Amino acid sequence: MIDLHYAPTPNGWKISIMLEELGLPYWVIPVNIRAGEQFRPEFLAISPNNRIPAIVDHAPADGGPPFSVFETGAILIYLADKTGRFLPTEIRTRSNVMQWLMWQMGGLGPMLGQHGHFALYAQEKIPYAVERYRDEAARLYRVLDTQLGKTGSFIAGDDYTIADIACFPWTMTHKAQGFSLDDYPGIKRWYAAIRARPQVQAGLAIGKFVKEPFDEEARKNMFGQKAKEVAGRKS
Repeated sequence: MIDLHYAPTPNGWKISIMLEELGLPYWVIPVNIRAGEQFRPEFLAISPNNRIPAIVDHAPADGGPPFSVFETGAILIYLADKTGRFLPTEIRTRSNVMQWLMWQMGGLGPMLGQHGHFALYAQEKIPYAVERYRDEAARLYRVLDTQLGKTGSFIAGDDYTIADIACFPWTMTHKAQGFSLDDYPGIKRWYAAIRARPQVQAGLAIGKFVKEPFDEEARKNMFGQKAKEVAGRKS
């Protein structure tokens, strides 16, 4: 059994989708990030960066004690290696998948996250910040669209991999962020194919339980952390 410490966000969806794709038994442990539950000591013990998601594998492949993993890229690799699925073993194809996974972790996710923050959530709309991150988000969409135009199928080639599982949830934010997939035909084709997968639909349905209002307390818990609080704080 795997414990999934989770909230329904693009990063959370990566792992719920992966677990559904793999058919592994898992138990969802909700983490209400608007209420500050990500700062609880028991969560920090498995996710020291106080970010969701994180997992605890109670049946790791080495037969040892329960093993926890944080950071979505690391979780996807761990689960792929555990099951032998969605991450090739041949050195070149594995490296290609890993490159696109790192691209998502270092580019697509953070830049769309920043654009979403400044364009949708920030109380003060700063034109320079909105334009800066929108331009970078658009550039990354074009990079992905170009790659999908080359492969004609999935991001890293002919096979569906953790690179696709990592990128897809972030492209789900395209409408909210003011992007149209009509401008990116490669992404549009790929997006529709992945969105239609039953396992993806099941993963996206997990955890539609966070309906609390986005009030000042939620804003503080999600965006107000200071450097001195990095070791945790009371919620």
